[in-house]
Amino acid sequence: MERLGTGIGWRPEIAEAVEAMPGIDWVETVAENLCPGHLPDSLERLLARGVTVVPHGVGLGLGGAERPDEERLEALAERAQCLGAPLVTEHIAFVRAGGARTASTPLEAGHLLPVPRTRESLAVLCENIRIAQANLPVPLAVENIAALISWPGEELTEGQFLYELVERTGVRLLIDVANLHTNHVNRGEDPVQALDALPLEALAYVHVAGGFERDGVWHDSHAHPVPRPVLDILAELAARTAPPGVLLERDENFPEPAELEGELEAIRETVDKASGAGDVVRERESVQVLNAVEAEGIAEGEAPEEPTAVPEEVRQRLALAQTALLSALVAGTPVPEGFDRARLAVQSRALAAKRADVVAKVAPELPEILGGRAYREEFLAHAQRRPMTGGYRRDALDFAERLLLAGRPVDEAARARLRAWWLERSGPAPRSARPLARLRHLGHTARRVLARR
Repeated sequence: MERLGTGIGWRPEIAEAVEAMPGIDWVETVAENLCPGHLPDSLERLLARGVTVVPHGVGLGLGGAERPDEERLEALAERAQCLGAPLVTEHIAFVRAGGARTASTPLEAGHLLPVPRTRESLAVLCENIRIAQANLPVPLAVENIAALISWPGEELTEGQFLYELVERTGVRLLIDVANLHTNHVNRGEDPVQALDALPLEALAYVHVAGGFERDGVWHDSHAHPVPRPVLDILAELAARTAPPGVLLERDENFPEPAELEGELEAIRETVDKASGAGDVVRERESVQVLNAVEAEGIAEGEAPEEPTAVPEEVRQRLALAQTALLSALVAGTPVPEGFDRARLAVQSRALAAKRADVVAKVAPELPEILGGRAYREEFLAHAQRRPMTGGYRRDALDFAERLLLAGRPVDEAARARLRAWWLERSGPAPRSARPLARLRHLGHTARRVLARR
């Protein structure tokens, strides 16, 4: 695996600071936020300096019941080629559910949700990853995610699940040590035991990030400083293997550049110190891996068995289970049996809050028109009644339309601005025709509210 070094997540808000930071070997950027052929100037300058840029996908949903979407795979491949990236990364998660297999409305989570650690779920994930690998021009690495909730009836630990995933597919791993900490607090999972079970020879690189604890629940916010327990897990990992790369993630609440540089230095020091004292631990790890291989009866150099196609009924069972969970989280349907109701309530509120935050970034005019506090109150009420079905931009338009249909905001000037914003963005047809065509099914009051110019 190519040595990446120390890096940071590139975000537009800190682009200039990242360019000026000393010792940045590489950056990672959200793949879906890039437009090949129209890269941000900052990324172009970094590439010209020889800085590696890795695209990090968030939308494939490799852990979902459906096979990976061809257009999303093509887009991810295009971004990898555009950046000259040595690999691409995605998540072990599902992000949508519903649709034809379940005879229900397609639902979008707007967030990474955990897959059940069962044999059937693993089989679906493996097949989806093989499909992705066959359609990408560079190697794929997949990331363990943070979770607030646990699936009932799980058959494997996280370490066992990831070990078998690598063994069956040859996929590389992006290990997020902050997510191991999250799962320790929220699900009682021992991060050291998880590291002991991982096939660290498949490690592509490591994520490090901050979060916060509230009411006994750890929130992986990417908006707070990296805490000591996360650095301790990083040290445990670095004592077992030399990470090809380590990257600091920060998505919101950006501090001054000096604070980010201080966190990067703490990460470097943690890795250097642990690597220097890690020979004994790495020897122990080698023995554990050897024992595990012998226990499975797998001879060294033996080729893995040829994979068989996942039966359709397995995908359908997973689809039904994931749809029931996502519907409970975003549409208020009953909580599926075996889940912790209190934790699902926390996750549901977190999903709604994230929707509000992302829509505010996608459509910054909305909080500007409505006022920050009023926007958030109105949007959270909208999220309780209307699950997201078409992505964040569609969500922003639906939210604005619902406000206008209800005669809000009360202030006429603000309502006029919101109406103009909605009319301008509601479709590809000429401005004078598209809203009226869409509103033919609505009553006289709705037409008056939305079409008044």
